[in-house]
Amino acid sequence: MKIEVYCDESRPDLFASQSTKYQYMVLGSLWIPSAAREAFKQELKEIKQTHDIGGEAKWQKVSHPKMAFYRDIIDWFFSKDTAVRFRSIVIDREKVDRVKFHDSDCELAFYKFYYQLLHHWIYDFNTYSVFCDFKSNRSRTRLSDLQKCLDHSNLFSDIARVQPVRSIESVLIQLSDILTGLVSSKVNRSAKQAGAKSELIDYFESRLGNQISHTPASEEKFNVFVINLQGGW
Repeated sequence: MKIEVYCDESRPDLFASQSTKYQYMVLGSLWIPSAAREAFKQELKEIKQTHDIGGEAKWQKVSHPKMAFYRDIIDWFFSKDTAVRFRSIVIDREKVDRVKFHDSDCELAFYKFYYQLLHHWIYDFNTYSVFCDFKSNRSRTRLSDLQKCLDHSNLFSDIARVQPVRSIESVLIQLSDILTGLVSSKVNRSAKQAGAKSELIDYFESRLGNQISHTPASEEKFNVFVINLQGGW
């Protein structure tokens, strides 16, 4: 089976900054069958057209006037059962030893966690195409190195590509951004009470049937992995 993965991140600067008020970085990934891509893109574009959303949909743009649109996006996500899946990894910046494990290289640490995000949902005999929200990297080989590492550790699957895509050009990256933002705002407690983002988190959790928090490894629809840097799930 051919699978496509659309990735985004929230608070990617946490490893490099010492002045941030946030504790957790979140990487998120949306997983869909390649055969359904065009149909899914069209459905999401039609939701945007219905609500007269002409630009990029993203977590930072959530507001009360656009609440109906973002609720419809969430309803669409849940309507697809496990044909559309989401996995995120939550990293506590205070527990990351950049010197000991990452050669004091924040960018290297970032992509090691990207590997952890993707590796555990790659299964044998499938072909994967991974699309990451465009990010300026100090090293030009970060994504190709990530692809090689995934290939070497998944010998019976094919990692066809790991490539950057600008979010403005991909409605699926935009959906990944929204879901990643939900997780990040929840774990960092950054959504203002009575604000639009807090309201949307409440709506999402009502559809989910649970609060957004660490999930079992077996969770297939909306998986939140709060990584234990001492090992284990």
